Amino acid sequence: MANHESARKRARQNPVLQARNRTVKSRLRTILKEARVALDGAEGDAAERVKRAERELRRAASKGVIPARRASRLVSRLARRVR
Repeated sequence: MANHESARKRARQNPVLQARNRTVKSRLRTILKEARVALDGAEGDAAERVKRAERELRRAASKGVIPARRASRLVSRLARRVR
């Protein structure tokens, strides 16, 4: 058990932050999958789905849920497939 006040606060915060990160990552995985499926199927809304995926990737990176470089790499790969 945590003995210092700052460690106690961290112990209180961690479950809340983990749950929030889990939610964001799960939604991000779903959106990325939808974008990839749309690109494979060459559907008309593929560009729109990729745009949404980019927005969510950038948001997750800004919140620190995923590294910024990973977000940029994934956005680049999606954009290349759209072209």
